[in-house]
Amino acid sequence: MYQKLQISGEVFRTLGSNMKILLTVIISGLLIWSIMLLSSSTNFNSQLLVATSNDSKEPETPRDKLIGGLLTADFDEGSCQSRYQQSLLYRKPSPYKPSEYLISKLRNYEKLHKRCGPGTDAYKKATEILGHDDENYAEKSVGECRYIVWVAVYGLGNRILTLASVFLYAMLTERVVLVDQSKDISDLFCEPFPGTSWLLPLEFPLMKQINGYNMRYSRCYGTMLNNHAINSTLIPPHLYLHILHDSRDNDKMFFCQKDQSLVDKVPWLIVKANVYFVPSLWLNPTFQTELMKMFPQKEAVFHHLARYLFHPTNQVWGLITRSYNAYLSRADETLGIQVRIFSDRPGYFQHVMDQVVSCVQREKLLPEAAAREEPKVNITKRQKLKAVLVTSLYPEYSDNLKNMYWERPTSTGEIIEVYQPSGERVQQTDKKLHDQKALAEMYLLSLTDNIVTSARSTFGYVAHSLGALKPWLLYQPTGPTAPNPPCIRSTSMDPCHLTPPSHGCEADWGTDSGKVVPFVRHCEDRGNDGLKLFDEL
Repeated sequence: MYQKLQISGEVFRTLGSNMKILLTVIISGLLIWSIMLLSSSTNFNSQLLVATSNDSKEPETPRDKLIGGLLTADFDEGSCQSRYQQSLLYRKPSPYKPSEYLISKLRNYEKLHKRCGPGTDAYKKATEILGHDDENYAEKSVGECRYIVWVAVYGLGNRILTLASVFLYAMLTERVVLVDQSKDISDLFCEPFPGTSWLLPLEFPLMKQINGYNMRYSRCYGTMLNNHAINSTLIPPHLYLHILHDSRDNDKMFFCQKDQSLVDKVPWLIVKANVYFVPSLWLNPTFQTELMKMFPQKEAVFHHLARYLFHPTNQVWGLITRSYNAYLSRADETLGIQVRIFSDRPGYFQHVMDQVVSCVQREKLLPEAAAREEPKVNITKRQKLKAVLVTSLYPEYSDNLKNMYWERPTSTGEIIEVYQPSGERVQQTDKKLHDQKALAEMYLLSLTDNIVTSARSTFGYVAHSLGALKPWLLYQPTGPTAPNPPCIRSTSMDPCHLTPPSHGCEADWGTDSGKVVPFVRHCEDRGNDGLKLFDEL
């Protein structure tokens, strides 16, 4: 071996100087390349080991398609894509977790609905009593099941809020909720309960009459109270509940504990509502005990109910996902702005426009426009993109914002993109495509990072509460100029009950309903009016 090396050395010495340099460079390069290859191989093996180790563990924040048990896995995913996709693909994990007690109540309700829903023997027996005109059913057997029928009235925001309210009342009182399908409910939402339907059969015995029920109907609860026509021995087969903006004091006694002992005996309740009446249920001591176990985070009531009940149909989900992927998914940050118009008087549009701009800039939700063009020092640096989703019947609001940020640069250097899905100018409730677009826009708003909504707007209430967003609420303009301050940040995401009882029950008749319990207080956008759920401070 030594001899071979010696010969090689002699050969090397005999080579010319240029060849010596060339060989030195080649040998050095090979040596460096070998060291780099060894290092790369070591790093790759190390990364592979870490990756394999990580794959064997659950992610720290896994996306849970059942939302912590709120949903059941008993549905076919393809029949309603939104049910499981929304939490997996588009929505950030909610900071509000459903309680184990709420989950158990939902599973129990599903069993009740399957046992008593349309097509069951229990439902057939219960509907038989509606075909007779006897005045008193207190002594009659009507089967094991009791029902509450929700009748669709007013706009889509009202319907979603009231249906959630009725469902919660049904859970509290062990009633089966059935939904009027004469409107477009089945074009908007998938069935929420496995193995059964929540749609009221079209052959329901009272179907032809219920649309005509109002506070003058003889079996309206408030009217029967006023006429002393109901007591523990005079129980009708059905009652109509009038929970609308024009409800009388007697209608609102429905929420009281003593009145519930009578209502509880009636096998069928028919309800028309256009207000979110959940906060008023908390004023009833019997309900309050259950509600506190179901919702330890009180402001999350509608948030949980909506994520359980309202799953857009595949057609609506297509509208949502296409818009989100096209306009919101690329943004570093998103802002939702919902504008409700309450007047058509001259100058009102500009007042609201000024109010919106003042709110978003004062609260640092959008930057101000720069005074002049600044020279771009570093054109290679990526600028932050903020997408603004505007929903309104009127396209002028988004057009003005779009022009404002197109004509002048922003003071922060951010790029602002403004998008409005539709602007149909006239509300067209009960027109299928119009309502589907409205629902899609509510959901798109709920997917934004921050949100500004109009006071008293049920459309806005649904959007921010569904998305677990505490909104900036635009005060309703009352004078000839934009309100100052223009908006207020809500400390609760739950919707407002706009026309609640103004008093307590029985001995507390004169008590302000916003002062009965510390967590049911007046709404920020309503002054000393309306009721809303707050977590204790």
